[in-house]
Amino acid sequence: MPATTMLSYVEDSYGHLFVQIVVNNGVLQITFTNPGGIITGIQYKGIDNLLELNNPDLNGGFWDLNWSEAGSRKTRGKFDTFHYMAVADNRQRFMPSADDRLPGRGQQLAYPEAVLLVDPVEPEFKGEVDDKYQYSCENKDNKVHGWICFDPPVGFWQITPSNEFRTGGPFKQDLTSHVNPTTLAIFVTSHYAGEDLLVKFEPGEVWKKVLGPVFIYVNSVHDKADALSLWDDAKEQMEKEVQAWPYSFPASEEFPNCDQRGSVCGRLLVQDRYIDTENISANAAYVGLAPPGDAGSWQREHKGYQFWTTTDENGYFIINNIREGIYNLYASVPGFIGDYKYEVAITITAGFEIVLNELVYKPPRDGPTLWEIGVPDRSAAEFYIPDPNPEYINRLYVNHPDKFRQYGLWERYTDLYPDKDLVYTVGASDYSKDWFFAQVNRKTGDKMYASTTWQIRFTIDNIDQAGTYKLRLALASVHHSDLQVRLNDPTADPPLLSTGDIGADNAIARHGIHGIYWLFSVDIPGAQLVQEENTIFLTQAKSSSPFQGIMYDYIRLEGPESCMP
Repeated sequence: MPATTMLSYVEDSYGHLFVQIVVNNGVLQITFTNPGGIITGIQYKGIDNLLELNNPDLNGGFWDLNWSEAGSRKTRGKFDTFHYMAVADNRQRFMPSADDRLPGRGQQLAYPEAVLLVDPVEPEFKGEVDDKYQYSCENKDNKVHGWICFDPPVGFWQITPSNEFRTGGPFKQDLTSHVNPTTLAIFVTSHYAGEDLLVKFEPGEVWKKVLGPVFIYVNSVHDKADALSLWDDAKEQMEKEVQAWPYSFPASEEFPNCDQRGSVCGRLLVQDRYIDTENISANAAYVGLAPPGDAGSWQREHKGYQFWTTTDENGYFIINNIREGIYNLYASVPGFIGDYKYEVAITITAGFEIVLNELVYKPPRDGPTLWEIGVPDRSAAEFYIPDPNPEYINRLYVNHPDKFRQYGLWERYTDLYPDKDLVYTVGASDYSKDWFFAQVNRKTGDKMYASTTWQIRFTIDNIDQAGTYKLRLALASVHHSDLQVRLNDPTADPPLLSTGDIGADNAIARHGIHGIYWLFSVDIPGAQLVQEENTIFLTQAKSSSPFQGIMYDYIRLEGPESCMP
């Protein structure tokens, strides 16, 4: 349907005149400001405006760009029609209102984003915690989210058909939709990563990057009884937008079309002779192109473009629609620690496909596995996640696979271990029941915390006194922690490992089951092991905050070659 465009002059409350541009195609009417191009109105299906109009600072649709001086860490940023929010098939619900978070109706908890609803407008929400971080999503899954109105039955959705302009790679987490109702398209942020992902500029540095475009989709049905089907329709539209990427309508020369891009294909194998004498197909591995750097550097990369895909069951992959440029190829393989990097830089040229030979990832390995804790998947999801304090419940996550998204789980460690720390016995303990999902501090008083030391107890038959054993520590998240490792003596100085103060992803407070991935390897001389029970002491030595802590991904002790059966 052809669209009509109309100009009008509007006077604001200060007597200033400005131009409005109204575009109407008979189905949808959109109002922009001129200059500025801010969307101040979307009229659809009898709703005068789908956007917020009562907030004087963030009126309608807006672009929020926050600048700060070098050295500064400052950042920043009501609606009645849409009450039902959908982020995923199993993450959707009726939501409280913005007013429910105000003083008197809501009680702020450990940080401003988390509010206990004590006197909400709708009594059904009383006693729940509202926190926007409970609805975060990994980039790889963050493709469509939004809201449903039931009267009239209308949906409002944000669709992101490509992750090429997002920072931090496929596992980077970020906000989606939350109370107000708010729907966010976040391009650059330090959430779940820390300061490494803040874009910083040197004096005189020139930088440009195309952010977006994202697709805003509105839909409707005739009968409000069918309103929830709008989510399914939005998912179908998302698939269409993914297939249509890169879009052909952007007129900027900075946004290359399909013919101006290239592709890469190949096969990824894993070589680990302690698991299989033959190379193993890297099934369901994430393979991607990102700016040149070290292995794993993509998760801290924030100025360039990234292009990712997954391998099939035989390790084959193809990455299409890559912008011209020079990249490294990286990979992360479920079931294996570490990060893969193809050492040869790849130059992408428009219209050409690069066919790589078989790529072989040799994950860190010095000897056979003597014992292991967890699953190498860059996540702490397989470990013990406690029930939340009954006073701090989000009902969406009761009997939900994402139990870790409940508020305040860090406090449950003190409830479970009020006096002594966790002890894990290899061969007897079960990591899904006996390994707490995060090594956090123990609360000892009002805003007082003590560092914690966890123990791993194990025995080894036929110790090779002259050999070197290797302890692998894969960490799923770290927040301002100092991980210290000792063997058989909890006071040994120096320890076998002291990381110093590392990490700032704040995943523990923000209900994420992982943040930035870390891998450490610790040599253990066989002469320091004993025939009877040995104990590895893992100390998180920082103790000024309840959110300092470590989420372990996977721990493995390898023996020297002589330990091979």
